[in-house]
Amino acid sequence: MSNKIQIEASWQAVLKEEFDQPYFNALIQFIKQEIRNGKVIYPPGPLIFNAFNSLPLEKVKVVILGQDPYIKPNQAMGLSFSVPKEVRTPPSLKNIYKEMHDDVGITIPNHGDLTKWVGEGVFLLNAALTVEAGKSGAHLKKGWEQFTDAVIRTISKERTGVVFMLWGNFAKNKAELIDASKHLVLKAAHPSPLARGAYFGSKHFSQANAYFESNGQASIDWQV
Repeated sequence: MSNKIQIEASWQAVLKEEFDQPYFNALIQFIKQEIRNGKVIYPPGPLIFNAFNSLPLEKVKVVILGQDPYIKPNQAMGLSFSVPKEVRTPPSLKNIYKEMHDDVGITIPNHGDLTKWVGEGVFLLNAALTVEAGKSGAHLKKGWEQFTDAVIRTISKERTGVVFMLWGNFAKNKAELIDASKHLVLKAAHPSPLARGAYFGSKHFSQANAYFESNGQASIDWQV
C-alpha cells in the first residue's frame, strides 16, 4: 500500500486536502505496520477505495453507510454490505433483501454482490475502509472516520438531492454532517439480526425513488 492514493479523479480533486493531512499519513503508516507485523487486512489493497473508484462524485445519488468491512476471508470488496457473487450472502444483507422485497418487490437474489447498485448511483461507503481479519472494529478510531466524515460532508456540500440511508446508531450519528435542507436523510435500525427485526418496514427504497421522481430524476432499479 503506497502513500500515493490511487483514486478516481473527481474524488482526488475534492479530497486532496485530506490526503495531505498528518492524520491520513499516520493512518497509512499504521496499516503498513500492521501488514509488516503479519496481520491480514481486508479488503485487499486494490479494493480499499473501490467505492470511490467505481462511482464518480457527480454520479452519486444514494449513500448507504456501513461501519467497517467484513472480517472473513474473501468477503470484503470495498463496497459496504456487498460480497462477491461466489460468497454466501451475509445475514445483514439477507435482511436488506427481505426489506427490499417487501418494499419495492424485488426478487431476492441468490448472491450478495451489490455492484449493480453502484451503476445506479449508489455509493456504498464504510466509515472505516479497512479491518483486521476476524476483528470487527479493529481499525475504527485510527483515522478512517475523520476521512469518511470529510467524504460525507463533501457529498453534502458539492451535490444536491442525494438520499442518505443511515442504518443503526453508528450511521445515524453522521446525520449532523449532512445538510438536510438539500438532501433526503433516512434513518432506521441496523439490518443486522441483532436488531431483532427493527429494520423491517423502514421502506427506504421506495422513499428514495419517490424523492427522485418528485425531483424529476430517474428512480433506482434496486434489483441486483
